[in-house]
Amino acid sequence: MDKVKINAKVEWAFLNSPNEMSGKYQVDLCNLSPKAVDALQGLGITIQYRDDKPGKGSYITCKSSNPIKAYDEAGMPLGTDVSVGNGSGATALVGFYEWTFKSKKGVSPSLNKLVITDLIEYGGNDADDGGDEAL
Repeated sequence: MDKVKINAKVEWAFLNSPNEMSGKYQVDLCNLSPKAVDALQGLGITIQYRDDKPGKGSYITCKSSNPIKAYDEAGMPLGTDVSVGNGSGATALVGFYEWTFKSKKGVSPSLNKLVITDLIEYGGNDADDGGDEAL
């Protein structure tokens, strides 16, 4: 298995403009279920958890040098004018890539597809829970 389909809550979605701190397009996929955590760890991906942000739960950060395309449930691309806010529900297809930099090696998540299932536009209202068909 080289890809895993997961349900997650989206945080810090820099889909159309790079994050100033990392210089990359990125998104945090949060509140991962135990099954999703196990499946992602099976790919060699390190799962993050912050004691100071327990509401985020177990999460991964997917980064890219290119804009991250997001789709609605009908398969239509979200416009670049849509800002995906924290708490939006998503289903994501996550793979991985191995890297070597100087004397370090690692495995990082690769976001193959991002479908926003419960859009909360940046500055919008609270989210409902996402579905549970994916891990």
